[in-house]
Amino acid sequence: MARSMHVRRPATLASLAAELGVSRTTVSNAYNRPDQLSPELRRRVLETARRLGYPGPDPVARSLRTRKAGAVGLLLTENLSYAFRDPAAVGFLEGLALACEDAGQGLLLVPANPEREDVAAVHRAGVDGFVVYSVPDDDPHLAAVLERPVPTVVCDQPELDTVDRVGIDDRAAITQVADHLIDLGHRRIGVICMRLARDRNDGFVNADRQHTAHFHVQRARLEALATAFTSANVDWTSVPVVERFDHSIASGASAAAQLLDRDPQVTALICTSDILALGALAEARRRGLRVPQDLSITGFDGITESERSGLTTVRQPVLEKGRAAGKLLVNAADHNRPRTVTLATELIVGTTSAPPRITEERWFGP
Repeated sequence: MARSMHVRRPATLASLAAELGVSRTTVSNAYNRPDQLSPELRRRVLETARRLGYPGPDPVARSLRTRKAGAVGLLLTENLSYAFRDPAAVGFLEGLALACEDAGQGLLLVPANPEREDVAAVHRAGVDGFVVYSVPDDDPHLAAVLERPVPTVVCDQPELDTVDRVGIDDRAAITQVADHLIDLGHRRIGVICMRLARDRNDGFVNADRQHTAHFHVQRARLEALATAFTSANVDWTSVPVVERFDHSIASGASAAAQLLDRDPQVTALICTSDILALGALAEARRRGLRVPQDLSITGFDGITESERSGLTTVRQPVLEKGRAAGKLLVNAADHNRPRTVTLATELIVGTTSAPPRITEERWFGP
């Protein structure tokens, strides 16, 4: 004859209240509104809950009742590891997390592969609002976010008339780099930029692709460079621009190799991120080029590694970007019209930029 087994039922809010001889509201307040109870009563409720195996109020049921998830969603149109690998993204993530902590909110990462159009992760996300981190204006995940009836804040891009945004003046920032190189005497330049659209392109970029780029930050930086160097009597159509879809040091190195193979006489490489610039520095060393004597290299972001490398770059406040985006989102009910926060940048002149050598003095290694 089979032996019957007694299975203990998990405690419920009602059974815990009965055990303590208090109301269910009192038990609920111990978890959700602790300021409503004396410290001693709350301690007694929690200790009894642990003894009986009560796990606390069901968060799903609570969110259905209150229509609040208690979390902010961060949309990244990258693989999840990017948020922890890219220094600028890490800084932004830290700032956003600090803002969420201050507001008592959780943070949910909603990664979206840039080469797929599956928006299910956006639809499934149980969040009270979204922060969108630097996506193209035609991104389907962005469209899915905007369909949700929750507040949204965009960081960097795209610029939308109906949505709060945090960013910098990209044109003014990159113009400082251009003016610096022009003042040094550089006219033979090359540019390495981050991806311009959702389609993969790892090669040279023509004028049409530059002007129609769906990543407006990269488009703005290229347009500002074109304006500055055209004013210095440089034919922008003769300037080689190389795009890389993946944002990595290896991509920066391969882009620099591609550009220098086509035009070994360039005197400066302008990179639209520090990560790409660090790759360009590695390729210059591999070729035996001396930086800045033979080749000046500049970046954009001001990450820690660029400081260690002495990179001439634009420092932007990535942590403050995240904090500002979080504050805008948690205070979304306090305004009636879209707000824009524009943060200051700073040109950092390092050891990787100098006047170009004249032709007969230039030396290229093997």
